[in-house]
Amino acid sequence: MSAQPEMPPRTAMEHRTAMQHQNATEYRTVTEHQTAMRVHPELRSAFESLPQFSDPYEDIEAAREGFHAMLAAVPADRTGVDSERCEIPRADGSALMVEVYRPEGGAGSGGSGDGELGQDVRTADDGAGRALPAVLHFHGGGYALGRSLPGQDRAAIALCRELPAVVITVEYRLAPEHRYPAGVEDCYLALEWAAERAGGLGIDPARIALTGKSAGGGLSAAVALMARDRGGPAIVHQSLCVPDLDDRVGADEAADAGWANGEGADGEGALGARVTTGRSVRRSWEHYLPEGMATADAYAAAARATDLSGLPPAYVLVCDLDPMRDAGLAYARRLMDAGVPVTVRNVPGAWHGFELFAPETRVAKEMTAHWTGQLRAALYPVVG
Repeated sequence: MSAQPEMPPRTAMEHRTAMQHQNATEYRTVTEHQTAMRVHPELRSAFESLPQFSDPYEDIEAAREGFHAMLAAVPADRTGVDSERCEIPRADGSALMVEVYRPEGGAGSGGSGDGELGQDVRTADDGAGRALPAVLHFHGGGYALGRSLPGQDRAAIALCRELPAVVITVEYRLAPEHRYPAGVEDCYLALEWAAERAGGLGIDPARIALTGKSAGGGLSAAVALMARDRGGPAIVHQSLCVPDLDDRVGADEAADAGWANGEGADGEGALGARVTTGRSVRRSWEHYLPEGMATADAYAAAARATDLSGLPPAYVLVCDLDPMRDAGLAYARRLMDAGVPVTVRNVPGAWHGFELFAPETRVAKEMTAHWTGQLRAALYPVVG
């Protein structure tokens, strides 16, 4: 019988290389298993189908165009909702664009687009053609993208129908072309505009809430601080969903590496290769904050505020696998310690923005129902 040819002995270098390759393969297998165990069972298939995470700041214009193309491919269902675009003049002569969504036939419908919408209905009760609560909705997107197409803001449409409420979306200036404080000042300007024109807009000025996801949650927290400090419009509720409100997230590279399953501080682990990491959060702050600003102030990053007393009741939603989770929970705890009523919800086994990839899962639907329900309870309080 023929003998197999003898293989030449491995050199020490070849042996070391082979062992490193074997160890790396075994490590990837272990970390992928650990990641699968951390992801909620209902979300595992969605997680496994995620594309490789890409940095939108490498080509911000392309990222915005891609996002808008994705939105245009599936237009939003506007059934039962009207909307009108309005311009708000800024002090420098430019204009801030907002869009006012309201239930069809509701108060203030049929305006002229100049911000003086409909008749004064502030003293009316809720109901058809009467004053409704208002929600200012600030979109997410790392302070740099995420703006919906005109009339197509899905979150605003859903809130308008389900609460019901008049929902005002704010097309605030985006980074890095317009760094802090441009975006948050736009959001505060929209709040002042809505409160001043409550009658024409068909809203009850005593029931104005703020909400947003990610960067929008951070802006909501900052605007609540600004309104308190400037003696601005009353806010009945701040709804902070997976909020991006602390520029220190991801600053500890070792911790970020561990969060991403240990494959380097750049977050290229089994988790980090697919979802938002501390590194990507740091990138957003690098583009949002003015160049040379070493430490954010409270209106840029609400977590930097030293005094949280006197703020409106809050809802704080976080996701288990989100690098911003701990900052959100810490902010919620500090609000509680300052005497602010707070409701907190953590979505176990979910990553930042998971609902965009798994909208039909029970996990996503329950999260949305809880967020919406808390906002409804704040705007329609039960009086004993």
